[in-house]
Amino acid sequence: MRCVINGEMIDLPAHIRTVAQLLQHFRIHEKIAIVEINANIIMKEKYEHAAIADGDRIEIVHFVGGG
Repeated sequence: MRCVINGEMIDLPAHIRTVAQLLQHFRIHEKIAIVEINANIIMKEKYEHAAIADGDRIEIVHFVGGG
């Protein structure tokens, strides 16, 4: 499956079908991430069931600590 993630075309493994699986793939903890699919913000409670489809435009914003 091919999706645009943060402006870059990415080929994703076939087993990635949900937002939760996508975040696990990129090793991003879902509690510190905001995900938008095709200009729609996905609520964190829906990550497990929010489907990703070929051609989706996905934006992932995640927060990191630092100083």
